[in-house]
Amino acid sequence: MTADLGTVYVRWTWCRAVLHRGWWLVTSVYLVVDAQLGASQLVFIGVAQAVVALVFEVPAGVVADTLSRKWSLVVSHVLMGAAMLATALVGDFLSLLATQMLWGLSWTFASGADVAWISDELDDPARVPVVLIRAEQAQLTGTVAGLAGVGGLAWLAGRTTAMVLAGAAMSLLGLYVAAFPERRFVPVPARRWSAAWSILVRGSALVRTSPVLIAVFAATFLVSGVADAFGRLYPLRLVALAPAVDPVLWFTGLGVLMCLAGVVALSFVQAGLGGAHPYVLACGVAAVGVVGLAFAPDAFSGSFAVLLAAGALPLTRTFGTLRVNARTAGAVRATVHSLLAQAEYAGKIICGLAIALVAGRTGMLVALTACGALLVVAAVLVRRQSG
Repeated sequence: MTADLGTVYVRWTWCRAVLHRGWWLVTSVYLVVDAQLGASQLVFIGVAQAVVALVFEVPAGVVADTLSRKWSLVVSHVLMGAAMLATALVGDFLSLLATQMLWGLSWTFASGADVAWISDELDDPARVPVVLIRAEQAQLTGTVAGLAGVGGLAWLAGRTTAMVLAGAAMSLLGLYVAAFPERRFVPVPARRWSAAWSILVRGSALVRTSPVLIAVFAATFLVSGVADAFGRLYPLRLVALAPAVDPVLWFTGLGVLMCLAGVVALSFVQAGLGGAHPYVLACGVAAVGVVGLAFAPDAFSGSFAVLLAAGALPLTRTFGTLRVNARTAGAVRATVHSLLAQAEYAGKIICGLAIALVAGRTGMLVALTACGALLVVAAVLVRRQSG
């Protein structure tokens, strides 16, 4: 592979976003319209997915730090593609639960390993954040392409066909990753269990002794729970506001606008991405959107609220990743990012279960309002550790 490594990483990020974001657009409609799952079932699927990811996240990160970052990504693609394809072939709740749990497992081999791979191969602390920002922008533009491409395919050929083709393409994308170089990473040649345990201990100690990292981890716990629950609830809320509108076309248009807004937002805040203020701002905007959706009287105002919330929530993950990456040593980088992802999955489980219970007992309005309150708490935590 002769292209600049930063460009290789950005291209791969774009392609992966095209497939999994486009697939999720169609799948979110499939779960509501075709499988006819209720609000509690939708959130419970997310919680079960997170349980699997929570269990395997740190072991997968340690594997990436001891064996290979690149091959961890290849395994991720194989499992992810299989989960995407299988989801399209089943329709009952338990089967969908199983495919989504496999989807959660697949991401454990990618989270942390991707950032660790490019950080090591570039070996340039000043350039790494620039590449990560470009990758995030590529993910947003790739999402636009995926929403238009996969969503358009679903409209023309049917949701099942689009989901199957996206899953097959995701597995094939693993061949591109298999060609990645891995020159700077040195695998542990012997006593891997002992070395893996040492890496885990050092990574955990790094997090425990840093107030900034603790704040980011705590905020990630809260925000990820909100983001996952909101992502599964807003299609249900919007469909209730306008049941006669074609959901695929509607959600595709919303997704495109969200991503374009995210690209513009990243371009404005690049200079301060490592600080706390972009994170706090993103949480604040997301809170306004989440609560706005709860009280939206019609489809237009509901769509605008979703644009605010769903456009701002992904940015918090970018800002958190950059803050953590800047304060992490290379030898434990994938493990620390996996610990961050573990906080994310724990938030999906605990906060997600709480939101699911609230939604089931008191309804959508109270559940979305509670989500807004959790976002405010996350913003306060990060703001207090702005150094």
